[in-house]
Amino acid sequence: MGYKFVFLPPQSSLFSEWTSRLLDSTSGWEIVTPNSYDDAKRELFEADAAFGTMTPELISAAPNLRWLQAPAAAPPAGYYFEELITHPTKVTNFRGIYNDHISAQILTYILSFAKHAHLYRDFQNNHEWRQIEIDSADSEIFLPESTVLVVGLGGIGSETARLCKAFGMRVLGIDARREEKPNWVDDMFGPGQLDAQLPQADFVVLTIPHTPQTQGLMDASKFALMKDSGIFINIGRGMTTKLDDLNEALRSHSIAGAALDVYEIEPLPSNHPLWDAPNTILTPHVAAQGGRHLEERRYQIVLENFRHFAAGERLQNEVDKNDWF
Repeated sequence: MGYKFVFLPPQSSLFSEWTSRLLDSTSGWEIVTPNSYDDAKRELFEADAAFGTMTPELISAAPNLRWLQAPAAAPPAGYYFEELITHPTKVTNFRGIYNDHISAQILTYILSFAKHAHLYRDFQNNHEWRQIEIDSADSEIFLPESTVLVVGLGGIGSETARLCKAFGMRVLGIDARREEKPNWVDDMFGPGQLDAQLPQADFVVLTIPHTPQTQGLMDASKFALMKDSGIFINIGRGMTTKLDDLNEALRSHSIAGAALDVYEIEPLPSNHPLWDAPNTILTPHVAAQGGRHLEERRYQIVLENFRHFAAGERLQNEVDKNDWF
């Protein structure tokens, strides 16, 4: 029995490389790479599986589709639409491949705030020989006496928690799915305990995906629960945090600082007030950009799922389409 797999457009040299490797490593597969959406519609009619971003028109042209590989760990808003959610196809994603790269980015932020590296960089850019007073409100954060609340203890969140514990921090976690607490997490709670834990944290780190439940989670009411010395970090998905509320919390000194790599709107408009908000680090969605070994990790997930699919086994990284993750 043969299977048909479609790389949806736009095509790339990477898909050509993967096609060659997949055909060398598996048997019984036909792989096609249509260059236009009209061609993709024709190919999807008999396709068993596909890679890429669907549209309502494309999914309606794929009555036999049983597996769709999403192109990211947490695809952008709108990837999961009603026709895809109700279609019988399984969807898989690339979660799990970014844990080391993105947790390192989070630790970069935490250490920058702890030792004011980002502020000294500003002084350097202004040619200022200036020292921050150690007994001021901006004094050093001593990590072994601080608490981090990691919201989302999946692969990225768990690795972040492990690194924070290595610096002696008290680690709290919030997670909707995990049943067993990692050894390096001091206490773990369900999402219903978020409000109770926010006042305990010196750092609040969001690693959660964008789902119907997490959209706009961090708003004015949540920032009001944080310590006025607290630092907020979001590296999960931008739609989980209301930027206007964050900007207000920073300017009113309800919280002490923030670091973001993801935003409610991307790219962040050049006139957005968050650019000039006090004590902020803003990076342009680069935490995993150019990460070593990422392309190979993506390929290995696709390869394993080729094998699982042909064997009638459960696919790796299956998504709950109703929750988008």
